[in-house]
Amino acid sequence: MAISPVRTPQAELEFGLGRADITPPADAYHRNWGAALHDAAAGIHRPLFATAVSLRPLGGGPEHVLVALDLGWMRTAEVEALLARLRATVRVEPERLVLTFAHTHAAIQLDLTRTAEPGGQHIRPYLDALPERIATAVAQARAERQATVLTFGRGHCSLAMNRDLPDPDGGYACGPHPAGAADDAVWIARATDAAGRLRGVLVNYACHPTTLAWENRLISPDYPGAMRAVVEQHTGAPCAFLLGPCGDLGPRDGFVGDPEVAERNGRQLGYAVLQVLESLPPPGTHMEYTGRVISGATLGIWRHAPMSAAQRQACQAFRAAELVLDLASKDLPTRAALEGLLAEWTQREAAALAAGDPQARRDARAHIERTRRALRRLEELPRGSEQGHVPYRVWLWQLGEAALVALGGEPYNLLQREVRRRHPDTPVLFAVLANQPYSYILPAELHGTGRYQDECSTLGPGSLERLIEAVDQQLTGWGCP
Repeated sequence: MAISPVRTPQAELEFGLGRADITPPADAYHRNWGAALHDAAAGIHRPLFATAVSLRPLGGGPEHVLVALDLGWMRTAEVEALLARLRATVRVEPERLVLTFAHTHAAIQLDLTRTAEPGGQHIRPYLDALPERIATAVAQARAERQATVLTFGRGHCSLAMNRDLPDPDGGYACGPHPAGAADDAVWIARATDAAGRLRGVLVNYACHPTTLAWENRLISPDYPGAMRAVVEQHTGAPCAFLLGPCGDLGPRDGFVGDPEVAERNGRQLGYAVLQVLESLPPPGTHMEYTGRVISGATLGIWRHAPMSAAQRQACQAFRAAELVLDLASKDLPTRAALEGLLAEWTQREAAALAAGDPQARRDARAHIERTRRALRRLEELPRGSEQGHVPYRVWLWQLGEAALVALGGEPYNLLQREVRRRHPDTPVLFAVLANQPYSYILPAELHGTGRYQDECSTLGPGSLERLIEAVDQQLTGWGCP
């Protein structure tokens, strides 16, 4: 009986990677945490980058551009304005441009309603300059674009832990839950040119970048920054990070003010990436059984061999789809109710400040921040939303024997695990907070359980399950095994 070759999923396409520095001023508005007592940052931990990837089928065809930003999030209005300017600047059709956020909670806060806060004077100038900086990264990616082989590999990293912690006093806390489900998969794509030279590494991992929290006053990319540094120092090639579905995942060691913890977390992931890189075969090859060699034992010998013509053809597949799903929205509190709550907590903060009570002031500021975000969610529903219905977009790109799924919001990790379970022989990479910033997306049975993510979600029960089915159906239609 013949022994089948061991195949490593690959893609052959035109690929280029470019980067631009998008680090804000060191005293930019930095209040990303309700418990924070500061507003403006006090320095820079590591620089922030925009990393652009330009993709095109071999021999020409429509270009697709993926831009990964070392930023936390933006309101819908700011994202839409950025996308509109970017599309005009780099001349990419809307369905072929994906903007995704690394979701660091230690970057500049970009809410234009906060411009009067300390450090807020930098928000508008930063947003005005951002399209040009991103365009610089895209131009570099285009200049670097050439025939490339992407080789996909999977590794493991224990950095991420479930963060739906049942609290002994009742309800749930958003913190490490050792007994909860968590996906430790690290997927990478190694980009090599026709001569076998390494030209870039894409890293896909699901873990909230929440190492640095309210006590931290430094602008930082959190753990992805240290991960990139490890990979780039070892390989000499640029590394791009894509955040996977992690609505219920965060670092086991997080919510701290010490940047060294973010460094340590990043090194964990970086070393896991290097392990995968070292395990990959030469581009354009698979492992083939060549027979026996008689030695002290009878040895079975495998060798790297060129891929078959059929596999080469499969590796050159390049397709794209944009899905628009009609998802159910949740009942949200009224603006009047939230504005009344905001006024109440603002009065409590003033009273705590006058009384010299730092804990009461911290709590009041946290509730103020929660309420302001709840007000923002009323504005976050995308254009075209009706009572009870929200149009939700998903972008899917088939890249040879792999696929990229980009989608808005913060889905629970179940999305990633279930799609990959249904397509075990297809590397499926994910990019969240893509083009649409709004909403956590929870499994139906977790709605109404008092979790933080449920409180912050605008999409109703059944949305995650609908999303899983839609992605599965598209990948199945493409023949992804």
